Amino acid sequence: MREAGVVGWVDVLVDCPGVQGVFTYEIPVGLSVDAGDIVAVPFGSQQLGAIALRSYDDRPESTRSESTRPESTGPEPGTLANLRPVTEVVAQGFFPPGYWSLIEQVAEYYATPLMQVIRVALPPKLLGKSQRRVRPVAATHPGLSSGSSSGSSSSALSDSASSELSAIAQAVFLQLQQAKQGSYTWRYLKQQIPGAEKGLRELLRLGLIESFLEAPATCQPKLQRWVTLLSGSGLSGSGMPGTESELSLTPKQRDVLRLLRQQGGELSLAALLQMGKMSDSTVRALEKKHWVAIERREVLRTEGAGVVGRDLPKALTPDQAGVLEQIQAMVGFQSVLLHGVTGSGKTEVYLQAIAPILAKGQSALVLVPEIGLTPQLTDRFRLRFGDRVCVYHSGLSTGERYDTWRQMLLGRPQVVIGTRSAVFAPLPNLGLIVLDEEHDSSFKQDQPMPCYHARTVAHWRAQAQNCPLILGSATPAAETWHAHAPSQHPKPTARYLSLPQRIHARPHPPVEIVDLRDELLQGNRSVFSRSLCRAIADTLERKQQGLLFIHRRGHSTFVSCRSCGEALNCPHCDVSLTYHHVHDQARPVLRCHYCNYVQAHPKLCPSCQSPYLKNFGSGTQRITQELKQLFPDLRTLRYDSDTTRTKGSHRRLLDRFAAGGADLLVGTQMLTKGIDLPQVTLVGIVAADGLLHQADFRAAERACQTLLQVAGRAGRGDVPGRVILQTYMPEHPVVAAVQHQTYGAFLATELLQRQDLAYPPLGRLILLRLSGPHEAEVMATADRIAQVLERFAEEMPQEAASEMFSILGPAPAAIARVADRYRWQLLLKLVGEAPPALFPKLMALRQSCPTNISLTLDVDPLYLN
Repeated sequence: MREAGVVGWVDVLVDCPGVQGVFTYEIPVGLSVDAGDIVAVPFGSQQLGAIALRSYDDRPESTRSESTRPESTGPEPGTLANLRPVTEVVAQGFFPPGYWSLIEQVAEYYATPLMQVIRVALPPKLLGKSQRRVRPVAATHPGLSSGSSSGSSSSALSDSASSELSAIAQAVFLQLQQAKQGSYTWRYLKQQIPGAEKGLRELLRLGLIESFLEAPATCQPKLQRWVTLLSGSGLSGSGMPGTESELSLTPKQRDVLRLLRQQGGELSLAALLQMGKMSDSTVRALEKKHWVAIERREVLRTEGAGVVGRDLPKALTPDQAGVLEQIQAMVGFQSVLLHGVTGSGKTEVYLQAIAPILAKGQSALVLVPEIGLTPQLTDRFRLRFGDRVCVYHSGLSTGERYDTWRQMLLGRPQVVIGTRSAVFAPLPNLGLIVLDEEHDSSFKQDQPMPCYHARTVAHWRAQAQNCPLILGSATPAAETWHAHAPSQHPKPTARYLSLPQRIHARPHPPVEIVDLRDELLQGNRSVFSRSLCRAIADTLERKQQGLLFIHRRGHSTFVSCRSCGEALNCPHCDVSLTYHHVHDQARPVLRCHYCNYVQAHPKLCPSCQSPYLKNFGSGTQRITQELKQLFPDLRTLRYDSDTTRTKGSHRRLLDRFAAGGADLLVGTQMLTKGIDLPQVTLVGIVAADGLLHQADFRAAERACQTLLQVAGRAGRGDVPGRVILQTYMPEHPVVAAVQHQTYGAFLATELLQRQDLAYPPLGRLILLRLSGPHEAEVMATADRIAQVLERFAEEMPQEAASEMFSILGPAPAAIARVADRYRWQLLLKLVGEAPPALFPKLMALRQSCPTNISLTLDVDPLYLN
């Protein structure tokens, strides 16, 4: 049924505090609204911005009007009387077609309100503080004439157009002409001119002005002044300037013209002044004489410095060539596990697979687990593809993320490299998606909701775009292995491709296992075994480089009193404080790695006033200090989250090490994130046991992945490498798998063990985390939620409930208090497909929570503590 004056209906999402859900509005005659548009809608007594999700030619059967919000007392939902018309389209096509189906899929699967997903997907603060602005349209419009006294273009009304406008519309247009930046906000014009709303709508209807969405002040477009050499009608007199005219100019002014001609007729003012070694008064004098025009242009902010040179495709090994041929032959959606050992040349396969994608006018999305991995990878891609490569991750400034987002919307062929959030990059013509190091836990968001996995979302995007998805890793996740490995009977759209050998037939570095129990029996109480000490000395003597891996940052794991036995704990969390000692002149501090609480290291025990405080355990700081004592001439660099907090620090540290600025790089798991350092010949794993003893069913898989990845950093250049792994448990299956490079066999055993317990990937888990300031209240809320879920299980058919759905808990979290908030959790275990009603039930659980209790739903959690 279509009402008079209505051409359709649209569902919109309003970003209003305290309001969630989708609302339906009418599309009035004369207005065209499509999915992805930013619109203005009446919401109560105010006008708000909203996002158009989907439009309808026929009125939807069930609708929600803004007058049926919970706090509203208006008519019942679903009646035509409730629906109000969209006021205006503020910005068209701000999101690519089909984008919202992906957002909705994420919201449904991860049981998260739609607006929370949108806030994760979009650049920060884009919706909350954006402003609606208006400006005159381009001077080519029939109702406009061009006029400028300074060489820059502006728009004026022709006499015929002016006579057709109302007085208020003419006043608004005159005000817009006087805007120094060429536009005003809608709100400002309404404040300055009484009745401006009517005039603005008249000008919009006639196409004389246009409305657009301006980004928040923190991420406005960056403007730069440019100088353009004028010719033709833009010059004084008739025609091009002759030699006599140029002779009348000063030497500096003639230099400006010469530089502009050499640069193709235009140059930024800053570059021009630097090249000509002159002041801007010289250029402005030329502007007054109508030789040049000075105008402001937008300059896109990009991440990092540009790379110099050009890289050509490298010759491929037979294994690489075979894999590339199969990838390029794929048509439509395929999920590909590219299982390549460390150093097998997966990145070169990515590069050569992407080249024909760009040639066809399509784009590629490359996801990496950590910001620290992007500098090296980005440099390689920019050397190959130039300025068609852009970077998108949380380490960029707000302005850089905003500009990169808008650049992606242009639809030109490009390669976007980013971390987890880049999976939502609005590339409208995707031809290939790559997840490098797909096993890495950084691809999973733990908080805030949605707790999505980039691998899962990338799978959905590739299906929707009908393009291949490449999952590359030397140590694939158990879920990926189960879905793709030939022995696991994968789906028809799942492919397994292998790169079993390193490039140039380089050998895998031998892994030497050192039993620390023997070292202790022979009187060596150092954290370094005798074998590792000899290897470091040899590396220093041969002027080679090495890596030392330790799984903890800081100096010592905890500080304890040897008199009373008390450990120094965080006052806000149920964890011990980590001892940090940066250098000899710095005052030692104790830091909590959960809430970032910091205090000075006390001289006496707070419990018994004893001076006998001792540091236990080792971190990256302690390792570097002890290395300095053993090897005074050894130059070390630390590579952990303490030393890479500032922007660009990852690149600076790696560049410094690659340039020979240190002999040893001492780091945490960041060393495993795919960095390529061909000059490294030694890898030392100081203590593997910290990875082996974790209370998680994934502990063994995670330890094997980490140790194999860090071992793979050795011997990637022309000089063979070696790995020394220190442990108190040399007989552990993980240690054996690392020593013999048998990751596939290790995973096969892991999957058999998980099958008996229905753990992923043979089952599904959903973790419910609750936290609040009062332990009793959190515990009571957890009990209420457990009762709701138990009633839901009782409503299911009895045979299905017992086989498919089980509830574990509630129970305190492994760390029961963090930042003065007590934590409890429940675990749902599912076998087979989840009951259709489960996820709506999970989303409704928030109604059982008091306002001061937070509930996080982690679907497919990677960590259970």
